[in-house]
Amino acid sequence: MKLLALGDVVGAYGTRETAALLPRLRRETGADFVVVNAENAAPGNGTDPASAELLLESGADVLTGGNHTLRRYDFFDLLNEHDCILRPLNYPAAAPGKGFTILRGPEGLRILVMSLCGQVFMGPADNPFTAAERLLAGQRGNYDIAVADFHAEATSEKLAFAHRFDGEIQIMFGTHTHVQTADEQLLDKGSGYITDLGMCGDTSGVLGVKSECVISDFTTKVHMRFEGAEGHFAACGALFTLDTRTRCVTEVKRICTCKTETGMI
Repeated sequence: MKLLALGDVVGAYGTRETAALLPRLRRETGADFVVVNAENAAPGNGTDPASAELLLESGADVLTGGNHTLRRYDFFDLLNEHDCILRPLNYPAAAPGKGFTILRGPEGLRILVMSLCGQVFMGPADNPFTAAERLLAGQRGNYDIAVADFHAEATSEKLAFAHRFDGEIQIMFGTHTHVQTADEQLLDKGSGYITDLGMCGDTSGVLGVKSECVISDFTTKVHMRFEGAEGHFAACGALFTLDTRTRCVTEVKRICTCKTETGMI
């Protein structure tokens, strides 16, 4: 089984380009299942119904969330109604939506996908370690493999999570920083891991945003409304190959597909 995970989709431009690329990317990687982090997919930030629906229609099986998922009220109904759209599991139980889903994959595999937020340098959230422990214990027998998107700032928190759940969560990847890390690895007990998938957005600015919007904060302390940059698109993520017999990941491969004037490379 091959699972493709794509990092934070940034803004309207990132959403359009990701949706246009997904069918080809899924075909060329041979991905059986696709997880996309969509917490920044709407114009500005957050997720809106149009962005989520476009990504699902284009080939995403699950959309995971993060610290911006609950920014838009018009997204709450979709969060509550759709099994394939997630917000962080370790948010309050009363928050809109759900933090995990279980879907059928290839060979009838039951795939549990959870979305989690970190605590270090992030907004308030319950402990992601204990939230994952409770979920796995409560769903024991209802799933065959587990997947976690850990949306966090600190690399140490992500890596500690990976080692804690090695062998229990087969596929683990980090999101949030918009910068792809080069530490894809197979862990001792059979799990696959990468600290950050990167982003799906424009690479000519700062993390998908026009440079001048961010420079203003650092040079004048005057916050400018973030505007998405456009023109140099890249889709970043990772492809995980899992042996369905042993339930162990056998390969983790970084993905970075760039758009040029002549097409995608």
